[in-house]
Parts: sequence; C-alpha cells; structure tokens
Amino acid sequence: MPNAIRIVLVLSLCCVILACQKPKEKVVMLDQQTFGTLPDGKSALIFTLTNHHGMQVRITNYGAAVVSVLAPDAHGAFDDVVLGYDSLSGYVNDKSYLGVIVGRYGNRIGKGKFTLDGSEYQATVNDGENHLHGGAHGFHKVLWDAESSQTDSTQSVKLTHKSPDGDEGYPGNISIEATYTLTDKNELIVEYRGTTDKITILNPTHHSYFNLTGSPTNTILDHQLQIESDSITPVDNGLITTGVLTAVEKTPMDFRELIAIGAHINDASEQLTFGKGYDHNWVLRNQNGKVRKAAVVVEPTSGRVMTVFTDQPGLQFYSGNFLDGSIVGKKNIAYKHRTGICLEAQRYPDSPNKPQFPSVTLKPGEVYRQTTIYQFSTR
Repeated sequence: MPNAIRIVLVLSLCCVILACQKPKEKVVMLDQQTFGTLPDGKSALIFTLTNHHGMQVRITNYGAAVVSVLAPDAHGAFDDVVLGYDSLSGYVNDKSYLGVIVGRYGNRIGKGKFTLDGSEYQATVNDGENHLHGGAHGFHKVLWDAESSQTDSTQSVKLTHKSPDGDEGYPGNISIEATYTLTDKNELIVEYRGTTDKITILNPTHHSYFNLTGSPTNTILDHQLQIESDSITPVDNGLITTGVLTAVEKTPMDFRELIAIGAHINDASEQLTFGKGYDHNWVLRNQNGKVRKAAVVVEPTSGRVMTVFTDQPGLQFYSGNFLDGSIVGKKNIAYKHRTGICLEAQRYPDSPNKPQFPSVTLKPGEVYRQTTIYQFSTR
C-alpha cells in the first residue's frame, strides 16, 4: 500500500475517533474567599457554589447564611432571588434572620419554658414574652466551622457547630451539622445532623427570604403559592399555637391549589390579624419522615418556579409582614413590607409544650436528621 494512502487512512481513523469522543465538560471550581472580620477578630468566609448551568449560591459560615442565589428566569437571565447583605456587618447586625440557619429551636416556644424528664428549663425570651429562633445568640449569631467539597455534579459546604450545655437556656452539649449542596438539577439541598450528650430539644430550620422576581423592590404578593396541606396549627394573639389543628378549607389559609399570595392576605380573619399576614405553620400531608414535595412557588412575570421538598411534618409560611424598609440590604435596597417569602421546614411551633405534636426531643445516642430541598426551574 502506498505511503500516501496509509497516511490518509490513519488521518481518517483519527478523525473518526475524535468525532466519537465527547467534548470535555467544563470544570467549575468551588470558590472560597474571606467575607470579613468579626468584632472578636475572627475571619468569616464566603463560599461560592456554581453548577454547570450557571446557577450560583453564595454561603457564609457566619450564621450559616445563604447570602445569594442566582437562578435563571424563563429567558435564561440570572438574578439574585434571596434577600441579604453585601457585607459581613449586615449579618452581624441583622435582627430578621435573613438567610440563616436558626436554632436550636426554629419558631416559637411559649414563654420560653419547657419540661424534660421532670426538669423545667427557661430559654431566652426574645420575642415579647416568648422564645424565638434559638434566642438572641442562637445558631444565626455564631461562626460555624466550614469544610467544602465537590464532585462531578455537586458542590457542597459542610458547616459544624458545638453549642454548649446551657446555651440560651437549652440543656445538653449539642453537635450540629448543616450541609448545603448545589446540584446540576438546580437544587439547593440543606441537610442537618445533630447529637447531644443530655436529653434536650432540637428543631433547626432555614430562614431565607425569597423573591423570585429577582428584584426585592417588588412585593411577593403576585407570587403564586401551593402547599401540600389541608390544615394549619392556629395561633393566639402572641403567635403561640393553640394545640389544635384547623382545616384550611373556605379560609384565607387555603393554598391547596396555586393562588396568589396577595389574593386573601388582607381578608378579615383573626389568624391574619394575629400574624399581620401569613406567619403560620401548615401541617403537611407528608408525615412519614420521607422527603416529599411540600410547596411550589410560581412567579408569573419571570417564569421562575421554586419547589420545596422536605421530610419534616410542618412548613412555616411567612410573608415578610415585619419588613418595613428599615433594613437596607444588597445594592443599598431597603427591604419593604412583604418583599420576601420564607418557607421554613420544621416540626410544629411550641411542640415542647404540646405533647400531641410531633416530638422535638433528642436523647443521647439518637441522631437528629433533616433534609430540605429548594429546587429552581421555569415555566
């Protein structure tokens, strides 16, 4: 065979081999930077998680806070869909729990009191006469240890914290982990793991304020919401659950089908008066401890959709009623009334004092676990 023909055949074979090979997928690296210095001189970090579709989540280990979530709209444009601050000082001074992990106990405990094994405990009172979101210096006001990792399709930050016996009035030394993972399915997965050396209570939750328009100058009243729930745990005028369940049918609390948040938020309703809008726990149909769909939020203008999945039995829906323009957030924007929505997966409020509610007790040798997923898509 002439050399010229051999060369042509070899080149042709090489071209076939190259054509059959898939192009290498772009490597997206997880980024870590210093976010700022705390008053005690310690440095806080900020991690940037990016997936192969361009979605990006920024997380700081101060307060385990989600600082930003860049999610695409129906036309492929990326915008930040959570409220937060541009600098560490914003989170240090924050009083509205923007983006943080709250605990040891998310939500309220009546008068901050609860009893375990015959011993009464008094947690910090920081919401009128009640205890809220772990107290004045709960999980949202500590610097968590941080460790990042990634695979071909995920990027993660594992945050760990040790809460000492007596912290904010809670018994037991608690070890808590909160791991954020961004996947190529545009999911932000939040996984928790907790242990104790003494009987205690544990009920952490995530507290991001979402605004799917991509601009918190807009309210969330046109966002459409659907919750997989037929009943709520109603509250008294101190926002403490009464201990009963009431059906949502024929009430402003009915989100069994997609409906605009603003459709009934100003209806004459005792529950809406107590909460100054929506600030209630919905009893999810899923009570078996498996991860299932809990809620869907649709923003009609941008086409963004957020679906919440959780293994928790309750979902606190808060419509940003206490935002009043006094908080100045990212890009120097003042966060006004009802410009963010919180969907907090958890056990029911005041469960330590309501034995008929799902238990929040954690004993030595047991492991607290929770998985909640915020999945972003478009329609």
